[in-house]
Amino acid sequence: MSDWFTVDKIDGSTYIISEYRHWEETHCYLLNGAERSLLIDTGLGICNIYDEVTKLTDKPITAVATHIHWDHIGGHKYFSDFYAHGDELDWLSGKFPLPLNAVKEMVLDRCDPPEGYDINSYELFQGTPTRILKDGDTIDIGGRTMEVIHTPGHSPGHMCFWEKERGYLFTGDLVYKATLLAYYPSTDPGAYLDSLEKISLLPAKRVFPGHHSLDIEPEIIIRMRNALRELKNEGKLRHGSGTFHYGDWSLWI
Repeated sequence: MSDWFTVDKIDGSTYIISEYRHWEETHCYLLNGAERSLLIDTGLGICNIYDEVTKLTDKPITAVATHIHWDHIGGHKYFSDFYAHGDELDWLSGKFPLPLNAVKEMVLDRCDPPEGYDINSYELFQGTPTRILKDGDTIDIGGRTMEVIHTPGHSPGHMCFWEKERGYLFTGDLVYKATLLAYYPSTDPGAYLDSLEKISLLPAKRVFPGHHSLDIEPEIIIRMRNALRELKNEGKLRHGSGTFHYGDWSLWI
């Protein structure tokens, strides 16, 4: 199972832990501070991400999810200390809006699972966070501070994490190169645009997405914002409008 994860180094204290053997190509980010480490998203939970993280830090680890979807909280089961946004607490206590069988199908779809992996053993992570986050909160890990930016649209409690000192913006499922999803009943296309408006004001030097290509520049945020503005002006920024293609990314609403 050791080859399930791929580890890349951003700088001396920041790492990307990726799951390229699944079609969603989920990325998790380990930020090491002087006092503790922060793991942004924990992946699908098919393999033990804790074992990978402890190779990269000897500090106490806090897990935080950009949002409470299975592909971002699967590894939370390995961390007793985790944070979540208040708007998605119900999803951590039995009220996730998709049935487990539907999630299992998406987990197994286009997946190269480890030998012997039993999809029937897959469960949605449930738990009680040690801290409930809201917009404007900060997370201090010792010499490094992340600001919580509430960015609903893809999900009600979606968050981006902004490290001003380094210009790092961790965008989860709000921004990535592929098809952005805002068609589920739990999504909100109008809020998606509001969230892009919010993060487009940040002087980001680097953008770190939740999925797919890591070759992504901050200017994509402006392009996405402008495209959604146009859809809004045309009366198309609503569920059921379809899929709109913009070259290196798309929007399904």
